[in-house]
Amino acid sequence: MAQGRRVERMASLIRREVSDLLVAGIKDDRVAQGMVSVTRVEVAGDLQHCRIYVSVYGSDADREQAMAGLQSAAPFVKGELSRRLKMRRTPEVVFRLDRGLEEGASVLGLINRLEAERQAKAGGQDGADPGPEDLASLD
Repeated sequence: MAQGRRVERMASLIRREVSDLLVAGIKDDRVAQGMVSVTRVEVAGDLQHCRIYVSVYGSDADREQAMAGLQSAAPFVKGELSRRLKMRRTPEVVFRLDRGLEEGASVLGLINRLEAERQAKAGGQDGADPGPEDLASLD
């Protein structure tokens, strides 16, 4: 159980430091183009590997550029983590794009659209809930 807490604590520390590096440490213009934020960090039990999930706000091109910049900055990030966290062995750093926020926004958009259609129909009808054929029209 202590191993799990140690891994969670290390993930939390890495998340904090990488978030700080995104604001003030990584000078790559590709990373600065999109709004990049760390969504979660996964550290292997042996502390040898670390996946850093990031969300990038912007166009697909901005996302691609930011991810390329982050991948090229990975050795710098690893060195900074080693220096800041005073680790004997620093995990290999890999950045992954987290599309969770993007997918959540898409689902909320669909829900809002469905609600607007329901209200529009309710104005002309008796307020009945939309049927399956109404839901199919959203696709």
